[in-house]
Amino acid sequence: MKKIAIIGGGLGGLAAAATLASSGCSVVLFEKNQHLGGKLKPETLGSHRFDFGPNTITMPHIFDSVFYEAGEDPRHYYDWIKLEDHTANWSAEGERFLMSTSKEKVMQQLQTMDPYAYQRYESYLSEIEKLYQLSEKAFFHRTFSSWKDYLSPSLFSAFTKVKPLETMDRFHRRFFKNPFLMQVFNRYATYIGSSPYTSPATFSMIGYLEMVQGVFYVKGGTVKLAESLAKLAEKHGAEIHRETEVTEILTKNKRAVGVRTGSGEKVAADDVILNGDLLQALPKLLKKKERRVMTDKKIGKTPPSISAFVIMAALDHHHESLIHHQAYFSKDYGREFSELFQGLWPDDPTIYISNSSYTDRDASPEGSNLFILVNAPPLGVNGEMNLDVNKYKELIYKKLENHGVVIKPYLKEEKVVTPADIQKQFGAYRGALYGVASNSKKDTFLRPFNRSQDIENLYFAGGTTHPGGGSPMVVISGKNVAKKILEG
Repeated sequence: MKKIAIIGGGLGGLAAAATLASSGCSVVLFEKNQHLGGKLKPETLGSHRFDFGPNTITMPHIFDSVFYEAGEDPRHYYDWIKLEDHTANWSAEGERFLMSTSKEKVMQQLQTMDPYAYQRYESYLSEIEKLYQLSEKAFFHRTFSSWKDYLSPSLFSAFTKVKPLETMDRFHRRFFKNPFLMQVFNRYATYIGSSPYTSPATFSMIGYLEMVQGVFYVKGGTVKLAESLAKLAEKHGAEIHRETEVTEILTKNKRAVGVRTGSGEKVAADDVILNGDLLQALPKLLKKKERRVMTDKKIGKTPPSISAFVIMAALDHHHESLIHHQAYFSKDYGREFSELFQGLWPDDPTIYISNSSYTDRDASPEGSNLFILVNAPPLGVNGEMNLDVNKYKELIYKKLENHGVVIKPYLKEEKVVTPADIQKQFGAYRGALYGVASNSKKDTFLRPFNRSQDIENLYFAGGTTHPGGGSPMVVISGKNVAKKILEG
């Protein structure tokens, strides 16, 4: 029986643990925090419950597949709620566009807002479906261990068809003319922590997930996904140790032979999976002499994704004008992204609000639980943030008030999370939410491999590696490396 040690209990590590344990492996997982799920962290302010991201869930079949493949029914663990009308978008001038899986509702809005888009919306849906199907078939379920894995003729053929040389912004300009609608659909780049003006059009497929497959919420909170994966893994024999930090990956002759915990305990293993931000974790766990490929110099040159500035606001009443998801856009989206990737804090940020109590009143029975997020620059190379936190918080509240979303008079309690907090709490390189930015072809398609080039049996799962950021992709990465280990 193979013994697998997993470092990190994010969604990728949990998916790997459940897959391996249900296949007969001996699995031990170590998580430094008390909670499981990585950035999917439960937060409570009084009677108000929050999910610290991700809040927008797509591709529910990916999560369900871990359970089905383990011979279990996911409905015994959690239930999905589909949000047909899922995101209300507001322009700087107060124009509203409701995103929905109802094509008729979208077409009705386009007819008056953007006649050009009204004529092309069905073509848009067809194009993004092709992008998704190609990516799902050719990229998502592959593991990459070396450059040879990129030499597959079928992979090359798919690569040429997913519009790698076209930017997301340029792709959307073929279907939309209204500047506000361009902002709305370009926002998909932020789902991978990148800019729509430089990231490849490939990621426009996210539109297919949201506008066709749908946006979902887990009854009881999205944190139930992590809790359920942990229960599944433990049911099949996996050991999960919370509040146990791994301080070293033990190696011998360029092979991982186990891990050392903070207490000094050595745990032997046949294979090791690192589920975490490679750019931050690997230098702490492997000595420099063992990292001839993933060197400090290489890591230092890797562009981090954007981070986030978050306010969790507990209100004393339910804000009836807010649905489950909404976004309030800046006047100049191009300027906002330019500032973000120059390390500057935008003075007119786009603001996202999740209000899960709209769908699930039990999550916050006494009033709205507003998860307010704005895109933020990653920390500087020396960890600097250069921000007056209270001043920026007030700027956000003021902008929302200008949109009619009045918060401060009804505020019972609040909690602010900055990029510095994200780095400290989640071990995120420079506070980046998605590891590596996808602002170039190289960083999009040539992410760090799923298996170390330095240590033969050390595997990587999570948003830093293939297939990329976002909770479904992270789960896929965990399943992929687990199956690679099972193949021997």
